[in-house]
Parts: sequence; structure tokens; C-alpha cells
Amino acid sequence: MQTITTVAELRRALVNFRKADKRVGFVPTMGYLHDGHLALVEASRTQCDVTVVSIFVNPTQFGPSEDLSTYPRDFLRDEKLCRDAGVAIVFAPDAQEVYPAQFETFVEPGELAKPLCGAFRPGHFHGVATVVCKLFNIVQPDVAFFGQKDFQQCAVVRRMAIDLNLPLEIVTVPTVREPDGLAMSSRNRYLGERERQRALAISRGLFAAADEFQSGERNVERLIAIAKRHLETVDRLQYLELVDGDTLKRAETPLRRPAALCAAAYIGSTRLIDNVILAWPTP
Repeated sequence: MQTITTVAELRRALVNFRKADKRVGFVPTMGYLHDGHLALVEASRTQCDVTVVSIFVNPTQFGPSEDLSTYPRDFLRDEKLCRDAGVAIVFAPDAQEVYPAQFETFVEPGELAKPLCGAFRPGHFHGVATVVCKLFNIVQPDVAFFGQKDFQQCAVVRRMAIDLNLPLEIVTVPTVREPDGLAMSSRNRYLGERERQRALAISRGLFAAADEFQSGERNVERLIAIAKRHLETVDRLQYLELVDGDTLKRAETPLRRPAALCAAAYIGSTRLIDNVILAWPTP
């Protein structure tokens, strides 16, 4: 495995793979890797010949009062996990490499970036779309892999790739969870033991609504209410929305299209997000 920190060096390293017509998979991360990230790596290794993982805590997607300075970092641990998982290249640039002096061009996403997290984190997806677009152009992968836990991010990135004619495939990998149902997240490390137990209310609420959907419930308000009863123990519920799986607009009753039930809640000072997909089985 190679660890590379500059764009020029990465491009040189990828030349031979491209000459050999190798299929390049890409997993963009902000580090502090967990089994959710490793599931993306495994998907890439299954579908591609070469896997590149980026580790970059992107400053442009954090608001002024958010946790950029305290975001968990452990590069040596991440590097070992990548090596053990069969990653070919870790790309770990610093902020100056990604945003050099006089950088001023950003990608501005559209309607998909406005609801859910976008309504509470102004500029967040502006930063996400910009850094992902830059990373796509730097790595030039055939396939990029993202986790379903960041459902809105997946939608924004997929739309960006289509709209900007980026020549790659976007693959969404199902959310990886702890045995008790908590969605894996780098921010879970912020949770104390009691907070960790209370955080389970999020997945329990979503699962309860999903069970009712599978039992035939199609009323949007009732499905939201079922989930909300479980979420009463969180410290602050930022949003709980049932949205169309493609447009992210509020789903309509009765549900006739695949939808996502999405939640963001604070447990103590830690903000967690999660979702479940409500869809009919594929025939």
C-alpha cells in the first residue's frame, strides 16, 4: 500500500494502473475509520481492481460552531486498517493541497441540498459537493462508493455527477450498524456510556416505522408518529422527515414510491443522523 499526500504524486501512481486498464474504485472518507468505511472498501475491492481511499477532514463542510477542530483523527490507525483491508493507495492531502492559495471556485448544489441536513447546516453541501468533485477529478475513478447513512449526501453527489457529466458510477452501500442497531459513525466516540444507550432511540424509532410500513401502513403522518414516540428520549430532535427517495421532497400519503425516513438528533452535544429506506421488495 502507498500513502500519498500530493495530487501530482497520486496521478503518477495511478498511471500504470490506467495503462493496464485496471478498474479504479474510490472511497472518500474523513478518516477515523470504522466498519462502515471498511464495508465501502470491501465493496470496492469486490467490484474493482484497485482501491483508493482518501482521508481528508474537509474544512469547507463545517460551520463556524461545528466540530472541525475536535473531529476525531487517528491517521496511523486508519492507515493500518486500510493496509489490512487491501487498499492500494491512501490519499491523505493537507488542506493547502486541496485548497491552495487563491482558491475561489466552488460547486453549488441545488434543491436536493436544501431540506434535511441542508436546512440546519447552511453551506454544508456546498462544501461537500466541492470537495467530492475535486477528489473525483484528482483520482478519476471508475466507481465511487458512499454509505447509505449519509443518504442526502449520496443524493447530492449522484445528482452532481449526472449534472456535470462526470464519467464514473456512484454506488451506495447499505448502512453498517452495531449489533444493537446503532448506525456506525465516527462521531459515536463522543458518546458516554449512558448517552450511547440513549442514542439507540434513533434506530429503534426508524425500525419501528419500517416494521409498520412492511405491515402495510402507508400513511406518512402515522409512520412519522410511530418513529417519533421512540425518539422522545433524545436531547434534541432536529428533524424527522419522510421524504421521496429521489427528490427528497416530503412524501405524500398514501406512499406509492420508495421513500426515506430520515432523522437527525442530538445526544448530549453529539449530533447523529440515520435513516431507513421504505420500499417495496424487488419482484
